[in-house]
Amino acid sequence: MDRTSRIALGSVVVAAVVLALKFVAYLLTGSVALYSDALESIINVAAALAALIALRVAARPADANHPYGHSKAEYFSAVAEGVLIVLAAVSIAREALPALQHPRVVEAPLPGLLVNLGATGLNALWAGVLLRAGRAARSVALLADGKHVLTDVVTSIGVLAGVLLASLTGLHWLDPALALLVAANILWSGWALMRESVGGLMDAGVDTATENRIRQAMSEHAEGALEMHDLRTRHAGRMTFVEFHLVVPGEMSVQEAHAICDRLEDAIQTELPGASVTIHVEPQEQAKHHGVLVV
Repeated sequence: MDRTSRIALGSVVVAAVVLALKFVAYLLTGSVALYSDALESIINVAAALAALIALRVAARPADANHPYGHSKAEYFSAVAEGVLIVLAAVSIAREALPALQHPRVVEAPLPGLLVNLGATGLNALWAGVLLRAGRAARSVALLADGKHVLTDVVTSIGVLAGVLLASLTGLHWLDPALALLVAANILWSGWALMRESVGGLMDAGVDTATENRIRQAMSEHAEGALEMHDLRTRHAGRMTFVEFHLVVPGEMSVQEAHAICDRLEDAIQTELPGASVTIHVEPQEQAKHHGVLVV
């Protein structure tokens, strides 16, 4: 099991512990807002399991049926997590709307809030671990899980403050109102997560800053070539695929053209570690005089 899979497994354990603590907080208080917070933690457990499975699949090497590897499996995990988040928001709203019409007193607020606060602190620490590991490994699944857990932390802080305010002021309608705000917040985060993941499944290209880095590396390491054009990029999980056409003098030998291609591949992979680079070599007659000109 590699490091990303170990972190994903740790995420399942942490999510299960946080879920248990938040349900204890709900049982102590009967708070609809704390119930909504606990319900989101169920989604965290399911999402962590989905991320673990996706990472194990994505780690498989390329084979005859999947010559480009299995790295897109991470996007399915992120999409599934977004769907689960939306379902959680609907469930929270179903519980909160009747309670908004008939508010009830929050019982034993202090013990329940302290338990929830402990769970929130644990979540905050783990969100930092997931985001750092996801960026380091360029893992879509870990980043999606980290962003979701971080959203959960922000939500929990708002819930804690609101339940405490409702108890101190006697405005008990604040409890279900906060639950509805939690539902709206996680619904938005679920939509954003699915939109980003669907973009990856649809072979979205790299962002403008990354493309500029690629073009700069191409321009600086193509000595001997005349031009490069038709640059195309796409993401597939932690993999980035780069393709372009390289125009060289017609009389240049295959060995010389191959040496230029090697330099370009090394330069691009320095900018994007692990990138898969495909270069189509063309003679001078195929020059289009646009794209990345070599001077």
